[in-house]
Amino acid sequence: MTGLTIFALVITILVVTLGMLWYKLTLPTNSPPLPPGPRSLPIVGYLPFLRRDLHNQFAMMANAYGPIFKFYLGSKLHVVVNTPELAKVVVRDHDETFANRDLTVAASVITYGGRDLVFSKNNATWRNLRKIFVSEILSNKNLKACSSFRREEVRKTIKNVFTKIGTNVNISEIAFLTEANVITRMVWDDTSYKGEKGIDHGAELQMVASNICKIMGQPNLSDLFPSLAWFDLQGVERNMKKEHTKLDRILARIIEDRIESNSITSRNRVENEGEKDFLQILLDLMDQEDAKSLNITQVKALLTDFMIAGTETTTTLIEWAMANIMQNHKVMKRVQEELEEVVGLNNIVEESHLPKLQYLDATIKETFRLYPIAPILLPRVPSKDCVVGGYMIPKGTIVFLNVILIHRNPKYWDNPMEFNPERFLGTKNWDYNGNDLRFFPFGTGRRLCAGVSLAHKMQMFILASLLHSFDWSLPKGEEHDLSESFGITLKKTKSLIAVPYQRLPDASLYM
Repeated sequence: MTGLTIFALVITILVVTLGMLWYKLTLPTNSPPLPPGPRSLPIVGYLPFLRRDLHNQFAMMANAYGPIFKFYLGSKLHVVVNTPELAKVVVRDHDETFANRDLTVAASVITYGGRDLVFSKNNATWRNLRKIFVSEILSNKNLKACSSFRREEVRKTIKNVFTKIGTNVNISEIAFLTEANVITRMVWDDTSYKGEKGIDHGAELQMVASNICKIMGQPNLSDLFPSLAWFDLQGVERNMKKEHTKLDRILARIIEDRIESNSITSRNRVENEGEKDFLQILLDLMDQEDAKSLNITQVKALLTDFMIAGTETTTTLIEWAMANIMQNHKVMKRVQEELEEVVGLNNIVEESHLPKLQYLDATIKETFRLYPIAPILLPRVPSKDCVVGGYMIPKGTIVFLNVILIHRNPKYWDNPMEFNPERFLGTKNWDYNGNDLRFFPFGTGRRLCAGVSLAHKMQMFILASLLHSFDWSLPKGEEHDLSESFGITLKKTKSLIAVPYQRLPDASLYM
């Protein structure tokens, strides 16, 4: 242990000790108690006892301490909410108070200091960004205008898989490339675009996005012990800055080229509002002489959100859905029978078919229920002291909504560990907006994921196309594996490798 590290630990001990004494001395004697929870060690708190399968550990802690519990990690208080009833207090009754995020070191680097939509503080700037994202970028008009991009990229994927008939295919890789290509084209509509020295910026962006997701999922001591952040002991900040530099260079070049192109063609160009890609929409908003108009940093931050969150969610969901469908032959049969009835074996899947695929939609919802992509969502941080369930939640506490435990709780779901899409069929209209807090995989309230509509459309389109065009089986000798790996997203521990076989009678449909 170096002298600097020892000095940093000493400083941390002093800061934490003084902070705890200050808190105890200033806490009103008649205030509600903190939630129950396990005892913590000095300085490090509960950190040494945390396991990699944190979602399973939280389930056991909820069983021991109740529907709301606390634990300390370093100097920071964490609270976990485990029931729909208490979640309602956070996201409905006190949504304004709990609408801020915990800006980690890694998140701060990649979002230009929280200048994006996901991690920005709950203020007027954030509200403007969300309005732009929902009303301008992901409006029904713009999603419809980009439908040809989605169709072309999904068709490319089907053609690619057709060349691999009878061989092993990595489902995660297929899904990632499809979604990344779609998003890249929606951001800037130019499939032939090459940057300086002929570099394909789309492919480079895909690699950077993948690296960013890995770094974001790494626990970081600098977040738990702010006094140690300067040392960056695990290199998280250093590694994220490398990826941020790559990403910023790519985005800057793309934006510069578009601005230059716009200036050259402005006098002769007749713009069609329905044909603008997302980059052009943002640049037009940036040019508006309005106090709420965007700046270049916010444009980059929004594009970063779109690239990273869009690929990660869809890729993970499709892999979980395919794994569960392949393991449940009755589900597979019913999904394909519905596709045969709606689409037909002499036709390919189009987006117009998707609203009619009710059982496939239920299958995706059941996948999200049993395997929520963000199992404890992104944490919320109250802007002032608040009472939840009779317990004090101090300002600045990191609050987790334990979605995966709620989704798997037998109190709210019959046979919760059974994969049963039929539970989402019937008279109740389940949605992704968190209107029923027994099921809110995308969050709810002010911090509901802004990209729900596009994510669901792409998940349906890719899954429907893969399941309609091919029959699937595991490689010879392989067994189904649904083991989970906890992180910023809930992933399969082992990548799903599957073997496709031609299902449609006319081979020209694959071309």
